[in-house]
Amino acid sequence: MFTLALRSVRQRPGRLLATLLSAFLGAAIVMTFGSLQDTAGAPGVDDVSAETLRVSSNVVGGYGALLVFFAVASALTVNVRQRSAEITLLRNTGATPAQIKRMVVGEAVLVGLAAALLAIGPAMLGGRVLLGLFQDSGQVADRVDFAFGPVALGMGFAVTLLASVGAAFLAVRRATKAAGARAGRGRIKKAAGIAALVGGTGAIASTFTMKASAPALMAAPAYGAILLSVGFAIFSPALLRGLLKVFERPITALAGASGYLTVHTMRHRAAQLSGLLMPLVLFTGTATAALYMQAVQTDAIRASGLTRSVEDKNVETVNLVVVGIIVVFACVMIINTLYAETSYRRAEFGRQRLAGATPGQVLRTVGLEGVVLTVTGVFFGTAAGLTGLLAFTAVRTDSVLPEPGPGVWLLVVAAATASTLLTGLSTARRALRTPAVAAASATA
Repeated sequence: MFTLALRSVRQRPGRLLATLLSAFLGAAIVMTFGSLQDTAGAPGVDDVSAETLRVSSNVVGGYGALLVFFAVASALTVNVRQRSAEITLLRNTGATPAQIKRMVVGEAVLVGLAAALLAIGPAMLGGRVLLGLFQDSGQVADRVDFAFGPVALGMGFAVTLLASVGAAFLAVRRATKAAGARAGRGRIKKAAGIAALVGGTGAIASTFTMKASAPALMAAPAYGAILLSVGFAIFSPALLRGLLKVFERPITALAGASGYLTVHTMRHRAAQLSGLLMPLVLFTGTATAALYMQAVQTDAIRASGLTRSVEDKNVETVNLVVVGIIVVFACVMIINTLYAETSYRRAEFGRQRLAGATPGQVLRTVGLEGVVLTVTGVFFGTAAGLTGLLAFTAVRTDSVLPEPGPGVWLLVVAAATASTLLTGLSTARRALRTPAVAAASATA
């Protein structure tokens, strides 16, 4: 089956392009921060510089590994779901579920290896730039030279391949399981969502047990906001259906036929759309919490009249880099998933046009879907981020509300909205160029 996987990738490389892009960005980020470990372990590096480099590498490297898995899993899940007819044909011709798993996992291994190899050059460049930022801020000595060695390569290849193999295995296992097994998986998913919500609530509550001057004060509410975002994302299909039920009449009244079609289409495709809500919720919640917490921390230090220490600068740099990583990955996940999902709906668009819908109505439907998705993702992401932020602000400043205004939040919302609407509408417009009869007869 590995030979079949090799031929499959060779014959249709474009099908795995989204997975390759996700794995490439993940490998580049993991190798970039892995190179900080190589640099810290080089001869002649002082203890302060080495500690700064190692802490940054460990913290961001952990986030990077998790986000690589989410990004690759999102792309592979869409890819495998769209190949349901191919998988069914293989099953009907005698292939066993184990053989199909080996084929899909083999494809993922090939894509992961290619992505890791392509990421070496950009990772070396990114590592040098990152070291320069640390040196410019005074956190690392100027005499420290950049090193790119076995730690960076080992982390990059290991994380990328493990994420690719694990995500591929879960995606194809989901596609080949029977209905009873899917019900069991649903219970496991529900338990994971509840655990994330309980863990996030507990982490945020623990903030109130810490001192305002504690160096790790920001960690508990930040991790809590991330866990709450993950919990909301896991339950996103049910949350989306609930919101559609509440706002069905207003959407239909404002948008007419396009609104009616949007509500019923999204209600039917809530499970598939959850793949888009996950990065939206995670992006909004994490970016809102981290950026505002850092602003509150900076204002508190400035108000106290103290000079920021190396540790304060290190925490700020790590927070901003983590948010930057999440922004990049969330945007890639949103664009990849939305592009693949919208492209796959070419036949659906063709049938709608044959049933009497105009291209303009189809585009308005796609646009309304993007608006509803964005509003849902931003709402629950903001709720998660705000919960962690309010706890941090109350302990750090003895005030309930943070002083920074809504400007940062509006930028976060604008980025999420632009990623969703521009990708969805541009992909749908491209799909509508195909004649309705030809599009309706397409299988995928």
